[in-house]
Amino acid sequence: MGEQGPDGSNKKRKTDERVAHAAPVTPAAPVAPVAKTARQTAKTAAKKIAPKKTAPKKTAAKGTAAKKTAAKETAKPAANESRTALVRRARRINRELAEVYPYAHPELDFDNPFQLLVATVLSAQTTDLRVNQTTPALFSKYPTPEDLAAANPEEVEEILRPCGFFRAKTRSVIGLSKALTEDFGGQVPGRLEDLVKLPGVGRKTAFVVLGNAFGRPGITVDTHFQRLVRRWQWTAETDPDKIEAAVGALFPKSDWTDLSHHVIWHGRRICHARKPACGACPIAPLCPAYGEGETDPEKAAKLLKYEKGGFPGQRLKPPQAYLDAGGKPAPPLGAG
Repeated sequence: MGEQGPDGSNKKRKTDERVAHAAPVTPAAPVAPVAKTARQTAKTAAKKIAPKKTAPKKTAAKGTAAKKTAAKETAKPAANESRTALVRRARRINRELAEVYPYAHPELDFDNPFQLLVATVLSAQTTDLRVNQTTPALFSKYPTPEDLAAANPEEVEEILRPCGFFRAKTRSVIGLSKALTEDFGGQVPGRLEDLVKLPGVGRKTAFVVLGNAFGRPGITVDTHFQRLVRRWQWTAETDPDKIEAAVGALFPKSDWTDLSHHVIWHGRRICHARKPACGACPIAPLCPAYGEGETDPEKAAKLLKYEKGGFPGQRLKPPQAYLDAGGKPAPPLGAG
């Protein structure tokens, strides 16, 4: 009931009548349509790796790619990430990289454990490509440990000159060939403790050989691996042996060899040391270091290397799976 006035009239009724006869409220002006450039930006963001800010729900609902992007945003590592969360994020990164590089393989050409062992020793301080361009002449002239053990050092030096540090590397490959001949009957041993006793062979080289020639799991902690696992905050260690232990504890042992390939491939093709291509990175939402490199997708695409950039890979004789995926073999030494 409304309040009664002195004359018996209903004050509420009069107030309602005044409101009813008041000027109508002017409707709000319609929202201006989104500019064409803004629509294009939204479409691009839905197709590319998600930026740091979560896309609006309405945009994310428009397509599967946008939904996947929005879902991935929740995987960004927190400053106080728990051990469980770290393990989950690390394993998810490896799964994502496995989809990007299903054909990942050792990028040194080899036909047997001896060739892989020698090639890995030669790869120190140079590229796998340069090694692959150099070893055909070496293995053609010295196909077995016995042959290389009896080689003239000056002739070997001349062959290995393109690899850099050719004198030290000549001593190492001749020395390990003599050790194989004298201590292991000319065969490459399949145990870590035996391999690391050979001249020029450390844990990294040993795990390359064990994982790729003998099928025994191992983590290859090269410069790319060290750089990326620190960027991803899997570990803060700088010593290769400690990095190996810390990262190995995050994964099942059966994953170690393929994990090494995935990380190294990503470091060579996308997550470069000086200019990482963040805008073209498939694991950007999972990376604490996103933004250290170029984030613009078009500019980032120009930084891609090897098959990701449309260029030849590092092997002269790559596996068929790599060729089937669009990879290109490297040219031989001296080819224009």
